Amino acid sequence: MARQHTLSVVIPAKDEQYNIATLLTETFNVMRDHPGFEVVLVDDGSSDRTLTTAIRTANGLGGRLITVRHERSIGQSGALATGIHQAHGTLIITMDGDGQNDPTDIPALLHKANELQTQAADFCVAGYRVNRKDTAWKRVQSRLANRVRNIFLHDGVPDTGCGLKLFPKSTFLKLPWFNHAHRFIPALVKGLGGDIAVVAVNHRPRVAGLSKYNAWNRVWAGILDMIGVMWLIHRTRSAQITSITDNTSDTLFKEQA
Repeated sequence: MARQHTLSVVIPAKDEQYNIATLLTETFNVMRDHPGFEVVLVDDGSSDRTLTTAIRTANGLGGRLITVRHERSIGQSGALATGIHQAHGTLIITMDGDGQNDPTDIPALLHKANELQTQAADFCVAGYRVNRKDTAWKRVQSRLANRVRNIFLHDGVPDTGCGLKLFPKSTFLKLPWFNHAHRFIPALVKGLGGDIAVVAVNHRPRVAGLSKYNAWNRVWAGILDMIGVMWLIHRTRSAQITSITDNTSDTLFKEQA
């Protein structure tokens, strides 16, 4: 039987060959002693050496790395879905591939998750970048998008664009998924009746490469997606299961014994 991993860090990456080695090295160093730890890297149709650089780095460190390559780019949400479905972990941590998220923040997310697990089966711990290292224009776009989203979705997350998030894989598999859905994970989890928590995290400047987002896909497309999310949440009904019985279970067990 394949070994069951308890924690999977899922990283979508496109054309990040100059960032991915440092990010993986930091991640493996932070989480090396965590039982059942793995990284799942999804190369979303890169035209550079992102994938080969990642494999070489992980092999040199002796860390467990699962890689998936898309023939063509399908976007961050699609890449995350691919990675999460390939992950073995019961808990999923998502992290951007550009190196701006800091892997040393992972233990803080895990600590908060340990608190939430005693209260709810479905939950999401979302990172909150307290000192963003982006351009002034990008920060303005993000503040506008977050403000509008909170007015309508009330997810209680001040920075849903932060790539650092933690949630059970079982929770993710219950969510409706679509392009740009990664921005609305807390709202969708809350729509299931799940708990939401926020953890302050570090943010670093991009060292190399270019952002995959602009004003259109950050703000205006986000508003259109938000309308769809509001509809999904309104139409979603989550069952609160109080008990499950199976009157054939004892018979089946005796026959198989």
